[in-house]
Amino acid sequence: MPDSKTIALVTGASSGLGIEFCRQLASRCDVIIAVARRLDRLEALAEELAAECEVHAVAADLATVEGVAHTMEMLRQKGPVDILVNNAGYSPYGHFADSAIEEQRGMLALHCDATITLCRAAIGFMAEAGGGAIINVSSLGSFVPGPGLTVYGATKAFLNYFSQSLAAEVADQGIEVQALCPGLVRTEIHDSMTEQGFDGSRFPDEMWAESGEVVAASLAALGSGQLFVIPGTGNGDIARMGAQAMLTSVGG
Repeated sequence: MPDSKTIALVTGASSGLGIEFCRQLASRCDVIIAVARRLDRLEALAEELAAECEVHAVAADLATVEGVAHTMEMLRQKGPVDILVNNAGYSPYGHFADSAIEEQRGMLALHCDATITLCRAAIGFMAEAGGGAIINVSSLGSFVPGPGLTVYGATKAFLNYFSQSLAAEVADQGIEVQALCPGLVRTEIHDSMTEQGFDGSRFPDEMWAESGEVVAASLAALGSGQLFVIPGTGNGDIARMGAQAMLTSVGG
């Protein structure tokens, strides 16, 4: 594949922020490797974007070893990538002691293991090419711990620390790392949470964002050196207050 082509890999590409990343990257990229579990949706996306860029639909469950291995092979065959978006995720809702441990461990594998594995695979090629961009989709919840989202918030806090440290390591190689930390976004992630007791109506409409505006904020920040991108009016203040509250609780 010619070096002149710009290639992106987006995980969780069949809905929500992932599909929106693909749509907004289509005008910037020649090729998008779209990874998700639902092949039918990926194929529909490929057809939708066919006039703008080439989309490779990769059906894989990144919570499994097999899914990660398959995605790594597709990265090798269709890459290397200039832009990596680690977006795949889900969020069980409920108290940790009442939750199925398999579901919690699967989320840990998806958010953390898959992310670091794909980053490790991509940065070598990016360094050789002289640069690239990695977007790790975190959450405002990483700064504001709360009941019902214990493991989810912890995995996102991991992504913040990982992104910050990785950014320092690869900055001199021209690789930019971003931790995207949206607040409430109208996506399918809340469907299963609602079934488990999450009540989105408790939050006013102004606290909710659309996928398009979140992705636009993320992509607009590329090239600026901004590590943490926290879209939404007031969400930056919420993150700062949450971080300060965690530090205060340490005491000493």
